[in-house]
Amino acid sequence: MKKIRIASGAGYAGDRIEPAIDVMKNGDINYIIFECLAERTIAIAQQEKLKNPEKGYNGLLEYRFEKILPICCEKKIKVITNMGAANPLGAIKKIKEIAEKNGIKNLKLAAVLGDDIYKNLDKYLDLNVLELGVPLEKIKDKLVSANVYLGSEGIVEALKNGADIVVTGRCADPAIFMAPLIYEFGWNIEDYNLIGKGIMIGHLLECGAQVCGGYFAVPKYNDVEELWNVGFPIAEVSENGEALITKTSTSGGIVSKATCKEQLIYEIHDPKNYITPDGIADFTTIKLEDMGKDKVMATGATGKEKPKTLKVSIGYKDCFIGEGSISYGGSTAYSKAKLAEEIIRKRIEYTGIKCEELKFDILGVNSLYGDTIGQQNFNPNTLMEARLRVAGRTLTREEAVKIGNEVEALYTNGPAGGGGATKSTSEVVSICSIFVPREDINIEVIYEEV
Repeated sequence: MKKIRIASGAGYAGDRIEPAIDVMKNGDINYIIFECLAERTIAIAQQEKLKNPEKGYNGLLEYRFEKILPICCEKKIKVITNMGAANPLGAIKKIKEIAEKNGIKNLKLAAVLGDDIYKNLDKYLDLNVLELGVPLEKIKDKLVSANVYLGSEGIVEALKNGADIVVTGRCADPAIFMAPLIYEFGWNIEDYNLIGKGIMIGHLLECGAQVCGGYFAVPKYNDVEELWNVGFPIAEVSENGEALITKTSTSGGIVSKATCKEQLIYEIHDPKNYITPDGIADFTTIKLEDMGKDKVMATGATGKEKPKTLKVSIGYKDCFIGEGSISYGGSTAYSKAKLAEEIIRKRIEYTGIKCEELKFDILGVNSLYGDTIGQQNFNPNTLMEARLRVAGRTLTREEAVKIGNEVEALYTNGPAGGGGATKSTSEVVSICSIFVPREDINIEVIYEEV
């Protein structure tokens, strides 16, 4: 039975490069997949592209391809990635430039386009926004981006046309891993049980080191060896969709039934109906079997017909966040931090700062769980350091700036001994969703050759 080996090269936009290099050099792989696009990432990338039409792709794209292109050519490894973000075409032009600079030849690059439907949003203004419960029309003036979650179709087309490197924009995470399986094995895209298995494999690999122990590691409970050198996962996939999940022996971490189970339910709303553009996977039928050290066989996922609509991730300008922090030390650290909180509350009221939402945290005491859990067994007299964080959500940048300024003013206005004050202001691009008919979306693949 034919088998191919695919590996994760990244689990998020800013992930490390060393584990990717390790799987390329030591993993005997055919494909490496860089999953680098979160929900808000592409909206921010769209804003960058507006400032500079040549940008809008992942900020680490150049760094990564400088490192991996020579290995790709030497070992004949194909690359698939969504690092194109808001500008896949600009991304492959930059990769071509890197290849030419390094004397690398005989590469075919492909950019998958069609996910960006921002210019067509007017026809969808009457659709309800999933998260807000109002028509899209209500936030029309705040919209900055609209990207459809594409499936594997464009990537498969690129591979059929001989592409060595395929760059997409917004694409469903499992799809970029499943596309080489569909291409290599000639899977029928209407065979939804096979597609369900492909979605399972993609989901196991898409978060990089998480399935190799990164999210599993808890000191004294789940100890993971050499976590500093944790590796990225490899899937050895058979034509029937069975997958052996493993890692290189040169990397740290662990691949086990427990790490695989943890990753399988990560970010899954309904394990019986995991909806993707290529199909709807049922993860409740999956079987995991230990096959030796760092080897787990994953089988049994099933699937259902692909949805008739596609999800659109819409970015909109939501608000501004003003933030300030300051530290206090010594036996009165906690009481000083609480006094500082009281002062800021009264100053915000006195100066009339307009906040839509305001939050006070003492880091290490109540910043994660609030007073309900964080202070159950808390003794303020034993706390030798306390850092107060104040954050406010405002409608304008000017109001957000004032919050940080008030925290900084504690330096000389008391309480005594405050230090290490910081302040920042940031614009928040939030994400919401609509669903559009599948037939409205037109996928195009553009090629460059070196």
